[in-house]
Amino acid sequence: MTATAGAAARGTRTAGDPAAVGGAMALLEREARPIPEGEFERSLWAIAATVVDPEVPVLTIEDLGVLRSVRVIGDHVSVDITPTYSGCPAIDAMRDDIVSTLASNGHPGATVNVVLSPAWTTDWMSDAGRQKLQEYGIAAPAPRGTGVGGAAGGRINLGLGIQCPHCGSMHTRVLSRFGSTSCKALYVCQRCQEPFDYFKDH
Repeated sequence: MTATAGAAARGTRTAGDPAAVGGAMALLEREARPIPEGEFERSLWAIAATVVDPEVPVLTIEDLGVLRSVRVIGDHVSVDITPTYSGCPAIDAMRDDIVSTLASNGHPGATVNVVLSPAWTTDWMSDAGRQKLQEYGIAAPAPRGTGVGGAAGGRINLGLGIQCPHCGSMHTRVLSRFGSTSCKALYVCQRCQEPFDYFKDH
């Protein structure tokens, strides 16, 4: 009996099985956007989720996966956010915007906590967020799935190059490991000659 047949006979699924990949991606989505189960908390999450990244204003904090928790403690709202990297200068603006957005929607006095563990990863960025980056002229990190080395349907990052968000060419080269912000690198396309930022994969 082959390994694949054996797995099927035991009722398990292999990493290449579409159902296994779909299940793994669903788990990653729940980790990336842990939306509360309660109806009231979900409504508060929806309000906080409209806050945008001040450095990349086409992305919301939900698109980025920075929004980690919204809950009610006593009679006030508590929100957890995780920065894209420790020391990110945008985090203070995000905190202030969350507080003001909740207040303007009838929930004043919210507390916003900065949580560093688990560390943020580009895996938490939504597909919609990646598309918004491309349309904004920033090369988005490729989704890596849920595994390293192909486990659980994950993808292996082969480092084949960064696609130009302007013309789609893969003939690009890095100009600087740091772009307009520390979480981005600066590239140039060798076909259309346009420079562009790449949101670094980590």
